[in-house]
Amino acid sequence: MKKIFLAIMLLGLIFQASAQVDTIQVYSQAMDKYLKAAVVKPDGYSEAERIFPSVYLLHGGSGSFSDWHDKVTQENLLIDLANQYQVLIITPGVGPASYYFDSPMLDSVQYETYIIKELIPHIDQNYRTIDKREARAITGLSMGGHGAMMLSAKNPALFIAAGSMSGVMNIDTDLWKTGPALREARKASQKMMLGNIQYKSPFSEYTAVGLVNQMHENGIALLIDCGVDDFLIDTNRQIHQLLLENGTAHEYTERPGAHTWEYWTNALPFHMLFIDKAFKKHGYN
Repeated sequence: MKKIFLAIMLLGLIFQASAQVDTIQVYSQAMDKYLKAAVVKPDGYSEAERIFPSVYLLHGGSGSFSDWHDKVTQENLLIDLANQYQVLIITPGVGPASYYFDSPMLDSVQYETYIIKELIPHIDQNYRTIDKREARAITGLSMGGHGAMMLSAKNPALFIAAGSMSGVMNIDTDLWKTGPALREARKASQKMMLGNIQYKSPFSEYTAVGLVNQMHENGIALLIDCGVDDFLIDTNRQIHQLLLENGTAHEYTERPGAHTWEYWTNALPFHMLFIDKAFKKHGYN
């Protein structure tokens, strides 16, 4: 009897957790395909009549929309953060090594259009969000950090805060502390998507370091952090220096750690606190 009771309790907890996370498919007209995303709702969302801020949380280069749910080292981290800050957390899925940009070469890689013109409107139409810049933020890890910084810089009317955890702040793989196999594979895929672009200064608009002037003008709250043992540390130091040189307000942190889920699990709560402060500064949450 006791075992049956415990099993019922466990099933109840699983249902309670899963009831707060919707897995959805969103059609991209730009790419003529469906892409998955997950939406984490704060507790009481179904009963509440209020509307909520939204946070877009992006995955890395070979990842999936489910990574932030399945790979973090703290169970139910996203649900706990959605409850704590009373926000919707959206985790989109995009193609591998696509960096969240629109490729000028491939119709199948139009992820800026997808996120900005298809996914965000879909979320705002189907969930009770506050459809205002002052109540929308974006952050992510690795390639997702690049996506968050790039998308916010190019679309400042949509975001009040943006962050990067261990982000690819420069897609120039010569700056990456990694082996030749990954370096050359990424270069080849970039050439396929972008053609021949300018990797050195003045930087291309397809890389985050090429958008520092827009970051200066936009007034978006920016948070960048990276582990000192991360293979992308030099790209993070580079964008930090460029932002200092052009006088862009931002928070930058280096901490012990590498390109790992342990690091990102620890980093995400700091990003959510930073985002919450930006929301509150403008009267939301």
